[in-house]
Amino acid sequence: MIHTSIEICAGAGGQALGLEMAGFDHQVLVEYEKDYCDCLKVNRPQWNVKCMDVRQFDGHPYRGRIDLLAGGVPCPPFSIAGKQLGADDERDLFPQMLRLVEEIDPKVVMIENVRGFLGKQFDNYRKSIIKHLNHLGYNVHLQLLNASDYGVPQLRPRAIIIGVRTDIYDLFSFPNPQPELTKDVGNTLFDLMSANGWRGAEQWRYIANKIAPTLVGGSKKHGGPDLGPTRARQAWAEMGIDGRGVANEAPGADFDGMPRLTPRMLARLQGFPDDWSFGLRKTTACRMIGNAFPPPVAKEIGKKIKEVLEYASIDSRSETQIPRRAVG
Repeated sequence: MIHTSIEICAGAGGQALGLEMAGFDHQVLVEYEKDYCDCLKVNRPQWNVKCMDVRQFDGHPYRGRIDLLAGGVPCPPFSIAGKQLGADDERDLFPQMLRLVEEIDPKVVMIENVRGFLGKQFDNYRKSIIKHLNHLGYNVHLQLLNASDYGVPQLRPRAIIIGVRTDIYDLFSFPNPQPELTKDVGNTLFDLMSANGWRGAEQWRYIANKIAPTLVGGSKKHGGPDLGPTRARQAWAEMGIDGRGVANEAPGADFDGMPRLTPRMLARLQGFPDDWSFGLRKTTACRMIGNAFPPPVAKEIGKKIKEVLEYASIDSRSETQIPRRAVG
């Protein structure tokens, strides 16, 4: 069964792709930046992409028609790499997500953000968001998930909020972690790293037998592509990878030293399929990849949401429906 969805702050499509694989039919994807919009349109021409400020997006026409409203609202307000201004940050789009929940009244809400959102300094703000969702008639689930538990070879913790409408039987549970199914960096990237005949590829695969640190995307304001701050680069170096920059292609046959990763390698570490295009500009591609939500994680969450929706579909034909909590 196909279920309808709307996604805001869609980025380069990581979450949207994962939800599509779980069986969701995107009615609209809202994204502000042109590079990201172009990426979405190139990879999925059939998707209805609205390249606009989400503040201007009206949810009323979709009221009663949407099963899932999803979005990875911008993380800078809560990121440890930023100033952690939270609700005082102009980039905080949680209020827009809550506005759209009220306008659209979806059956399920999914919100993704960085681990910093769970920090003690944001306790009151986080509680206010949950209270607002409760007031709108949603039961709320909140959990920290790590991408490496769901097939993505990367330590990428993300806070996930799921809201299930109170007139639906709430059987939602987060997907069970299966870290044993996740390959290490060396085995994940070996074919790409050896594509140009590098003689040291096999030895490198042996060294790169770990899970990668979190990929970073950065912003348009800060420099070119690299693999993060000093501590992250040290972790990459332990796997025989030069994290000071990003390469255009895999190392040649006689390459000596630590190779750099290419955008395609980064995309695979993020869980994107190899045919997902990020354009030809390396800096822009790396920013889109590093800021994305891993598709395999979104897929696993989407499958659990789909279980709720399909049970609700069966339940709607019975006499066991739960009255909707009054919103006043």
